Amino acid sequence: MITAKDLQQLAENHGTPLFVIDHDELRSNYTTFKNHLPRVQAYYAVKANPDPAIIKTLFDVGASFDVSSMPEFMVVYENIKAMPEKERHEWIWDKIIYANPIKANETLVALDQYQPLVTFDNLDEIIKIRQFAPNSGVVLRLRVSDAGAMVELSSKFGAEPDEAVDMILAAEKAGLSVEGLSFHVGSQTTNFENYIQAINIAALIFRQAKERGYDKMNLLDIGGGFPAPYDASAKPFSELAKQINTELERLFPVDIKIIAEPGRFIVATAGTAVSKIIGKAVRHGKLCYYINDGVYSTFSGIIFDHCQYHFDSFKKGSTQICTVFGPTCDGLDVISKTEELPGNLERDDFLYSTNIGAYSGATATYFNGFAPAKVVHVNR
Repeated sequence: MITAKDLQQLAENHGTPLFVIDHDELRSNYTTFKNHLPRVQAYYAVKANPDPAIIKTLFDVGASFDVSSMPEFMVVYENIKAMPEKERHEWIWDKIIYANPIKANETLVALDQYQPLVTFDNLDEIIKIRQFAPNSGVVLRLRVSDAGAMVELSSKFGAEPDEAVDMILAAEKAGLSVEGLSFHVGSQTTNFENYIQAINIAALIFRQAKERGYDKMNLLDIGGGFPAPYDASAKPFSELAKQINTELERLFPVDIKIIAEPGRFIVATAGTAVSKIIGKAVRHGKLCYYINDGVYSTFSGIIFDHCQYHFDSFKKGSTQICTVFGPTCDGLDVISKTEELPGNLERDDFLYSTNIGAYSGATATYFNGFAPAKVVHVNR
C-alpha cells in the first residue's frame, strides 16, 4: 500500500503534478471482484483508464477486456499479438467484447479481421454489422433502469425489452449469430435494485427468445456501474455481489456464461493525484489555494464524470473551508469550493487526492498549454 510518506517522496523525486498508479491495488481490486462474484468473468472497461501499464497488469492476472474504440482494442491487442494466430483468435473471441453499440463503418471493417464479439441495440446496426463485420458475434444490449447512477446511459443506448426478441430474430435472419444479452445500469450505481431488475428482464428475454425458436444464446453481460468507495453512499461491494449471485443462481443455468464490465471499481482506488500549491489568496473573505493541476487535467472527472474529489495535505494545522482552483485562466477551473484544509499551507506545499484513478487522466487535455500530470507506476 502506498503511504502518504511514499507520495511525498514521489512528488519530490518526480515533480508535480503527479498521477500515481498503485498496481498492487489494481490486483487487489480485481481479486476482490473475482472472489465476491466467482461466476462472473471481469472484462475491465478500458475507457476508465486506458494506460497500457494498467492493461498489462490486468492482462497478467487473467482479466478480460471491454473496449469501445479501435485504439482501446489495440492497446489490449498489444498484449496478445505474440500468440500463435489460432490462440490469438480464441483469446479475442473469449476475452474481448467491443461494447459500444454504435460503430462507424470503418471501425467495423477494422474489427472484422479479428472476429470479435460486438454489441448492437437497433436494426440499423444489424445492417451495418452484416455488411462490414459479418464474422462478428453479436450481443444485444438492453435498455434498463439507471436510476440513482452518477452517470446515466439509458437515454443513449439500449433496445427496449419488448422489442428485444424481434431484434434477435432480425439479426439471425441477417445471418448474424446472437450470442447473448447485455445491459448497463449506469456508472457508479448505488441503487442495487437496478441490477436485480435488469437480471430479471434479461432472464425473461432468454425465455421469450427460446419460446420463439431462438435457443442459441449462451452469454449474459451484466455491464458495469459497480461503485467505487468515494463516500458513504457506496455500500460495501459484498452486499451487491450477494444479491447478484442470488439472482444469477436462481435465473441462469450454469452453462450460461456471465461476464461484467468493471472499470471504475478496478481502477479508481489505484490512482492518487499529487499537486503543488502555486498561489494563495483571500477572495471575498475565503482562503483560496491555486494548484498546478485542475479540471482540464487529472480532475477532469469533475466535469466529465460528475465526480467530486477531496484533498489531504502532508502538512498539518488548524483547518478551515477553502476554495481550490486549478492553474488555467478559465473560471471553470474550480476543483472545490468547500474543501477543509489547513490554513497554514504555503506555496510549494503539496496536496494529494485519493481514489482518482478512473475517468481522470483518461479525459485530461492540454488546455491553456498546461500538460497533463506525469504518470508514475508503483509496481512492487
